[in-house]
Amino acid sequence: METFIRRTWLPVSAEVAYNWHLRPGAFNRLTPPWEQVRVVKGAHPLVDGSRVEIDVAMGPTWKRWIAEHRGFVPGRQFQDIQIAGPFASWTHTHSLEPDGAGCVLEDRIEYAVPLGAVGRMLGGGMIRRKLDRMFRYRHEVTAADLALHQSAGTHPMKILVSGSTGLVGTALVPLLMTAGHEVVRLVRSKATSPSKEMVHWDPSHGTIDAEGLEGLDAVVHLAGEPIAKGRWNAEKKRRIHESRGPATKLLCEALAKLQSRPKTLISASAVGYFGNRGDEILTEQSSLGTGFLVDVCREWEEATIPAKLAGIRVVNLRVGVVLTPQGGALKEMLTPFKMGVGGIMGSGKQYWSWITLDDLLGAIVHSLNTEALVGPVNAVAPQASTNREFTKTLGKVLNRPTIFPMPAFAARLLLGGMADELLLASARVEPARLEETGYTFRHPELEAGLRHVLGK
Repeated sequence: METFIRRTWLPVSAEVAYNWHLRPGAFNRLTPPWEQVRVVKGAHPLVDGSRVEIDVAMGPTWKRWIAEHRGFVPGRQFQDIQIAGPFASWTHTHSLEPDGAGCVLEDRIEYAVPLGAVGRMLGGGMIRRKLDRMFRYRHEVTAADLALHQSAGTHPMKILVSGSTGLVGTALVPLLMTAGHEVVRLVRSKATSPSKEMVHWDPSHGTIDAEGLEGLDAVVHLAGEPIAKGRWNAEKKRRIHESRGPATKLLCEALAKLQSRPKTLISASAVGYFGNRGDEILTEQSSLGTGFLVDVCREWEEATIPAKLAGIRVVNLRVGVVLTPQGGALKEMLTPFKMGVGGIMGSGKQYWSWITLDDLLGAIVHSLNTEALVGPVNAVAPQASTNREFTKTLGKVLNRPTIFPMPAFAARLLLGGMADELLLASARVEPARLEETGYTFRHPELEAGLRHVLGK
């Protein structure tokens, strides 16, 4: 039997931290983004005897893991006991002890690997390193999420989220739920039976269930055709355009006509608003650029005007390159970089304005709770990096060489218009409004941000 222990001080009471762990969404928040995990059956509510079933990727195969919750001491402790899974035995005790103005979180895992001494010899060290990597991430996220919720206050809201199955939405919904908010999803697929947790819309046909929008406190609008996925041909550009401006206008006109309107709308936009601007420092006050993506962003933001005229506080969140191995630009870059064939794109002098996924989620929560934020808000880290700096830093984090450049012509040949507007364009954007209103970045520096999302 082996024992793994990790302890971290949390800036909240033991009771608050305990309740956070028991809320829907906590498991999702604690799952590292580099791990491949599929939830087969979630356990909610978490009570004595409840079970969770997940599939965990183990090389090319998937292994079913069933854990049962036991040992509950309200406000202090609970356990996960493996019923079936990859270990010979596994008992995970989550405990919380008051400590000054906060509490100490302890994760204690008592486990046995399969095949006894042979299993320890073959994989014991690897398992230990994996646990250390995973729980370092989990404790960082737990402490930061609890601090974010504490700074935002405890007033629960009813929040509508569009794009809830997308890259950002799948991470945002659990964060909101662990804060105690009620989340309603705006979905395209019509459920066979009505649900208070879902509202149907069909932007392609201009329809939306307006009645389901009544009584909301806030809306976070993230829906849109993925920009950084697939070659930009005429059909792709049409989908990018129609999923943003027209769809956003449909939603905002519906919100404006409600009898009980939400106080706040956070509507996604992108730093593509600025176009290709070299090394010019760009803030929320900077002028509009030129190009296809610029036109999309302009129409996207203008589509929120009906909500503004109706008295709803609107934040147009101009999002940079989102760092997560689960999708977007970083996911596409990881395979060649891990193989040692990554390199700069084009001249390498173009600025990439980036933000970790956790900081983007933090910026959304900060925007929901900060009345002073109105209009454009740049959701980027404080220090933009040139493509050369980004490339070298990613290579350093992965411990791989970065000596194979991709010339501009090759990028254009491979990716079409996306190459010029996303990868070769330069936008040196600063998060002036977030900093002015007191948002504290979890990952203001690139290397630390990459190490966090990649578990390095």
